[in-house]
Amino acid sequence: MDIVTLARFQFAMTTIFHYFFVPFSIGVALVVAIMETMYVIKKDENYKKMTKFWGNIFLLSFAVGVVTGIIQEFQFGMNWSAYSRFVGDIFGAPLAVEALLAFFLESTFLGLWMFTWQRVGPKLHVSFMWLVTLGSILSAFWILVANSFMQHPTGYTYRNGRAEMNDFGALLKNPQVWYEFSHVIMAAILMGGILIAGMSAFRLLKKHTLSELSTSIFKKSLRVGLGIALFGSLGVLVTGDMQMQALVEDQPMKFAATEGLYEDSDDPASWTAVAWMDEAEHERVFGIHVPYVLSILSYHSLSGGVEGMESLNESLTAEYGDDNYFPPVNAMFWSFRIMVGFGMLTLLVSMVGLFFTRQKSPSLYKKPWMLWTVGLMTFAPFIANTCGWLVTELGRYPWTVYGMFKMEDSVSPNVTPASLLFSNIVYFLLFGGLAVVMFYLVVRELRKGPDQQEEQEKEEEPATDPFDGGTFNE
Repeated sequence: MDIVTLARFQFAMTTIFHYFFVPFSIGVALVVAIMETMYVIKKDENYKKMTKFWGNIFLLSFAVGVVTGIIQEFQFGMNWSAYSRFVGDIFGAPLAVEALLAFFLESTFLGLWMFTWQRVGPKLHVSFMWLVTLGSILSAFWILVANSFMQHPTGYTYRNGRAEMNDFGALLKNPQVWYEFSHVIMAAILMGGILIAGMSAFRLLKKHTLSELSTSIFKKSLRVGLGIALFGSLGVLVTGDMQMQALVEDQPMKFAATEGLYEDSDDPASWTAVAWMDEAEHERVFGIHVPYVLSILSYHSLSGGVEGMESLNESLTAEYGDDNYFPPVNAMFWSFRIMVGFGMLTLLVSMVGLFFTRQKSPSLYKKPWMLWTVGLMTFAPFIANTCGWLVTELGRYPWTVYGMFKMEDSVSPNVTPASLLFSNIVYFLLFGGLAVVMFYLVVRELRKGPDQQEEQEKEEEPATDPFDGGTFNE
């Protein structure tokens, strides 16, 4: 394998694994903040127990997310030094703000939230978790400011063979930032809700082994999670629609690839539900078409055609020179449909789940097949989010910075296939080990349940404050 392919594989591996935990942390932090807020408002001790229990799951995801983020940054410098030099002046400001403001905000108040349960009032304590949630959202925002420059460069001047920032405000006003940010945050909210609901459903399948307290808490958690997942699902649909409409104008090759369009569509345009493409011959082998739907999705109109990849490739060749501007079409086509399919499925499961857990007739808890359905949805956001990032990153091919800098020019000049292969193996084993440890610890926490948490709290005494005036007076 060549250097570019190995470097791209490593980037994909580190990014996907890190991105497992970014929306995980954002979404679960929000759910925990909502649960603690309900405790403060309702004075119901069960919500406090829910907050502490699910807070342990959040802490695990946060820890693994930090570790994988460090590895991702390391591989940038190792494999993509030419790219780092090209965008360093652009990326420096948003990434510095992310580290010095957002991450410090998140980590500082997370520490306060963990260690001040018995030292501050409930209203002040819940504010810590809301600030943690805000910090995680701001962290995502600044990362997406950098990523959006790769999709739609703005606020720069080209000088000395590199992009140099000349307008920081333009980076923030980049339309791509707000499309990506809103979609990512809504996906994180969806993920947080469905993870809590799914894990609760798995535990309720073992309700004969659960105490009355644990059963009550998991039932409450399931319903809270489904409500948040429903909100996130609706938000994902709205923001995703906005983002795809922007792609029609901004990155038409990416849009055409997600629809498997080699030739210009008719007007009105039919949507292809299922298809397979011969990427070598640049032609569609087969497809099932639905009239008018692509025009509706693209323009919210019953009319309007979409330019195909052949025409777009000719335009890009005329503008940037000879190259292969076709992205991996089958991967794009199916990743997009899997992402949307799981989004729609989550919306359906959330709506049906809320209906069958209503107070008048909570029949979901009594039907194992329904609990299994909700439980298996735990894995859906990981698949959908991965497919979404594949569409975002693969669709930019062959560019690292769209229209400015290509992948073949971005890799480090001093790496070798052997060193890349070795580091890929090391990272794969490291990530595999982290995944096993993370899965084991989450399952262990779920099996412990809220009961053991309560027993530990009864056994623990508040730590002695060495600055308390009465500490040394006996």
